[in-house]
Amino acid sequence: MKYGEVSGVSKPVSRLALGTMIVSTDCLEQSFALLDAALEAGWTTLDTAHGYGSGKSERAIGQWMRQRGNRERVVVLTKGAHHNADRKRVTPFDIASDLFDSLARLQTDYIDIYVLHRDDPDVPVGPIVEALNEHHRAGRIRAFGGSNWRHERLQAANDHAAAHGLVPFTASSPNFGLAEQVDNPWGPGCVSLSGPANTPAREWHRRTGTPVFAYSSLGRGFFSGRISRENFPNIKDKVDGACLRAYCHEVNFQRLDRAWELARLKNATVPDIATAWVLNQPLNVFALVGAACEAEIRANTRAADLTLSPRELAWLNLETAQP
Repeated sequence: MKYGEVSGVSKPVSRLALGTMIVSTDCLEQSFALLDAALEAGWTTLDTAHGYGSGKSERAIGQWMRQRGNRERVVVLTKGAHHNADRKRVTPFDIASDLFDSLARLQTDYIDIYVLHRDDPDVPVGPIVEALNEHHRAGRIRAFGGSNWRHERLQAANDHAAAHGLVPFTASSPNFGLAEQVDNPWGPGCVSLSGPANTPAREWHRRTGTPVFAYSSLGRGFFSGRISRENFPNIKDKVDGACLRAYCHEVNFQRLDRAWELARLKNATVPDIATAWVLNQPLNVFALVGAACEAEIRANTRAADLTLSPRELAWLNLETAQP
């Protein structure tokens, strides 16, 4: 396993982070087995959120850490202040409310990396930065950042922090992967670094070195190895709805064709190639991976060690005609 650093976090942060949407108190035995397998493979980082399973994901992780006594080995990234059906919730009140919920559910007195799950561009960044700094000073969070925050807003937040002697955002969690988001998977407010249109955002993250915690890096299963151009018409009804809306488009099938071809040449799998594509980018990137079992954890761990050349990376992304 390869590791990176996040300013404010003293622990090694694994380049592969386990996405825990399926971890739940409804299936504790299976959830504990998955978490055990991830940590044994060196996946020190867990990605969860206040909203996952209405809190059941965080509660299961909290019970697991307490029973295993491993809190200081684990890097917990959790997210809060997601909008709901009634209103936008990127406010100091909602940040505090969700954070205290998460601390209680996780049975811990601090969060390693606390990320705002959405942005509200109509809200000035100053009060948000100041609220997060209050929790940072109190020791409740070690580092913080934004998920689905455009790079201009991240820069504005950090400009405010610099002007007022405050701690800046040190993490970003957008969508990023080989599959380009052609349509928005979950409605307004999702932010991606993928595709030609987002070149300025990728360049900002590269230039600043801001850690990128890339969600849906396999395109919600588009690069799972279960989909090909040939079988898609027959399995379309079984494909995840967000995957259909965002990724199942011709421009990505061209990438998928090339991933299948390169996988055969390298004696690898399609998810190996897609995961390696993310981790070989010139970014400070961490891939959030929704592995569902020990076998998938082992496969993704293997993929993290796969090296792709700049020419192969460009070819997979349709930037050149030949690898």
